[in-house]
Amino acid sequence: MKKLFLLIFCCFCLMLSAEAKDFRFIDGLEDVPLMKGLTQDTEKTISFGNEESRFIEVYLTSSKVGFKKISSFYKESLPQLGWTYQGLIDNTLLFYRDSESLSIHKESSKPLNVRITVKNRV
Repeated sequence: MKKLFLLIFCCFCLMLSAEAKDFRFIDGLEDVPLMKGLTQDTEKTISFGNEESRFIEVYLTSSKVGFKKISSFYKESLPQLGWTYQGLIDNTLLFYRDSESLSIHKESSKPLNVRITVKNRV
């Protein structure tokens, strides 16, 4: 029984380490994961700020996943990083954390283009 438990535990650990290798964060937003299947257009990234505030805007694209999957992914993953889901308004998911807001806006469907903006809440 101990050998079976040890084997299952080792398989579980290998599975987690394999998933961790695929896990990445968005460049410029080290606290927001990049969903598998999305590609960041780093040339369009806008970032400025200081110790008190920041404004970051990134663009993601995909021909493999739709906005519904993206919505599900970020509604599940961002709360684990301290973001609170506020709702969907006009193709835009809205999250709050501390004094910041994070919005995920669907720019177009085919191909899917998404804009993520993090800024201070006023």
